[in-house]
Amino acid sequence: MTEETPGFDEKPDVPSGATPDDAEPKAAPQEGAAPAGDASAQIAGLTAQLDQVRKALEERTADLQRLQAEFQNYRRRVERDRITVKEIAIANLLTELLPVLDDIGRAREHGELLGGFKSVAESLETVAAKMGLQQFGKEGEPFDPTIHEALMHSYAPDVTETTCVAILQPGYRFGERTIRPARVAVAEPQPGAQTVKEDGSEAGDDKDNGPEEG
Repeated sequence: MTEETPGFDEKPDVPSGATPDDAEPKAAPQEGAAPAGDASAQIAGLTAQLDQVRKALEERTADLQRLQAEFQNYRRRVERDRITVKEIAIANLLTELLPVLDDIGRAREHGELLGGFKSVAESLETVAAKMGLQQFGKEGEPFDPTIHEALMHSYAPDVTETTCVAILQPGYRFGERTIRPARVAVAEPQPGAQTVKEDGSEAGDDKDNGPEEG
């Protein structure tokens, strides 16, 4: 006979009233498994952080756009100031050349613009014109106090408004800037002169002479 090894066929003691499943050992809960409530709280926290990051990104984007607009305005202002400074410098240079141009004009009127002096004078006038200098002032044009300076005044029967009858010194402009007005002699209509009508008759000629006496 074989001897039975004690303990192999023995069943564990089961308390009275308990099911056989109660006798089996239960598996221990896995470590790190968070309850459902904790997961919801983590999702809510991550959502709040994402909203904060999105808000901060929007604020930084708005700041960048504002800085770009300010930089563009600064560039335009600097470019405008640069052009203004350049125009002022050119206008000052041309102003210094006006007496020389006046001498050239007088020499031309007297027939003294000859030889090498004529070539140099014409070159100077060409350079001044390329820089933007424009001469103005003509006889017969209406007097404009914004661009003309009247040095002589007279009356004339053949003008209907204040008119420049002689250009004593031409005016010059640079772009929209008048650097010297034209100095002129002006004539005004004769005081008390009768106005000539379009049909050639003078004012006052159409008065009735009254019936002739028989």
